[in-house]
Amino acid sequence: MKRFVYADHSATTRISESVMEAMLPYLKENYGNASSIYGLAGISEMALNRARSQVAKALHAQPEEIFFTSCGTESDNWAIKGYAQTMKKKGKTHIITTAVEHHAVLYTCKALEKEGFSVTYLPVDATGAITVQQVADAITGQTGLVSIMYANNEIGTIYPIAEIGALCRKRNIVFHTDAVQAVGNVPIDVKAQNIDMLSLSGHKLHAPKGIGALYVRRGVSPQPLLHGGGQERGKRPGTENVAFIVALGKAMEDAVNHIEEKTAKVSKLRDRLIDGILTGIPAVRLNGGRENRLCGNVNVSFEGIEGEGILLLLDAVGICASSGSACTSGALDPSHVLLAIGLPHSIAHGSLRLSLNEENTLEDVDYILSVLPPIIKRLRSMSPIWDEEKQRAVSA
Repeated sequence: MKRFVYADHSATTRISESVMEAMLPYLKENYGNASSIYGLAGISEMALNRARSQVAKALHAQPEEIFFTSCGTESDNWAIKGYAQTMKKKGKTHIITTAVEHHAVLYTCKALEKEGFSVTYLPVDATGAITVQQVADAITGQTGLVSIMYANNEIGTIYPIAEIGALCRKRNIVFHTDAVQAVGNVPIDVKAQNIDMLSLSGHKLHAPKGIGALYVRRGVSPQPLLHGGGQERGKRPGTENVAFIVALGKAMEDAVNHIEEKTAKVSKLRDRLIDGILTGIPAVRLNGGRENRLCGNVNVSFEGIEGEGILLLLDAVGICASSGSACTSGALDPSHVLLAIGLPHSIAHGSLRLSLNEENTLEDVDYILSVLPPIIKRLRSMSPIWDEEKQRAVSA
C-alpha cells in the first residue's frame, strides 16, 4: 500500500485535537450570540474575551489591540485599505511594499493605485530578500504606510521585520506585516519589533479555515471595511464566530508554547529534504536562501518539466504538495515570486513547494526522497523541453 504524506502545510493544516476539543462546546451546547445579554450569551462572550487574550499574549500585545476577522486576506485588506483612508486625511498617499507579497497585499495595493495612491514595489534579490536600506531609500514625504510580509509563503524567506519596524517608527510611518506564514513558526513580539499592524490566519496553525485576526497597535486607526453592528468595538461588525475564535485562541496558545521545539525538529527535516533533492536529482535549484528561511519550507525548481505534472504523479503515490501558493494553484502563469527572484519562465514553471511541520516524520522525508527522483526522470523522458535543454548543454 502506498504511504500518505501531507507536505503542504503552508497551504493549510488539519485541526488539532486540542483545538477541536476547545471549540466543540461552542458548536453545540454553548451556542449563544456573544452580543446578547442573557446567561447563555455570557458564556460565549467570556470565551471570546479569553481567546482575545490568548492571541494577544502570543503576540505580546494587549487584548484590546486584537480584532477577529474571517481570514488573513480580510486582515490584509482591512489593514492596507483601512489605513490608506486614514493617512489620506493626513495628506499621505504613498505606500511601500515588495514585489513578492501575497496577492492579498499586491492586489489591494493595485486597487488603491486606481484611487490615486502611489505604491513602490521593492525588488528582491536572488534569494527573495530585501534590505532595510531599500525601504529607507523608498520613503518620501508622502509615505504613510509600509507593508512588508514577515515570511514569504512560497520560498520561505524571512524578512528583517524588527529593523524595518524601527525605521518606520523613527520616521513616523505606520508599519504593517502579513505574518500569516510566520505566526507559530517564529517568535513574534509586536512591541519589541515596532509592528503597528499584523495579519494572521488560523488555518495555518491547526485552527479551522475561516478565522483570522488583525493586530492594531493602540493609536493606529484603520477605517472599517464593513459597516453594521457594534461588534469588535465597532471596527469589524458582524456576529462573532465564537467557536472558530475559541479555536484560534487555543491554536495560538499551543503554537507559541512549543515553538522552539517545533523549529528545531522541522528544520532538521527540511534540511534533510533539501540536501536529498539537490544531491539526488540533476538540474535542480533551491529557491530562496538556506539562511533566514521558514523551518518547514522547501521550494525547488526542476529544469525541463512543469510543476503540474510533478503534483499529479506525487498525488498518485500519496504525497500532497503544491507548485506555488495554494491561492494560485489553478493558474497557468508561473509564480510571481519565482519570476521576481530572476527565474526564467521555463524554470519557474517547474517549481515544487513541499512544506513540512511538526506532524511530519523522518520516514515522510525519506519516502519523498525515494519517489521524487523517478518521477522527475519519468517526466523529463516525455518532455521536449528537457530534450532541448540537454542539446544546449551538449553544444555548450
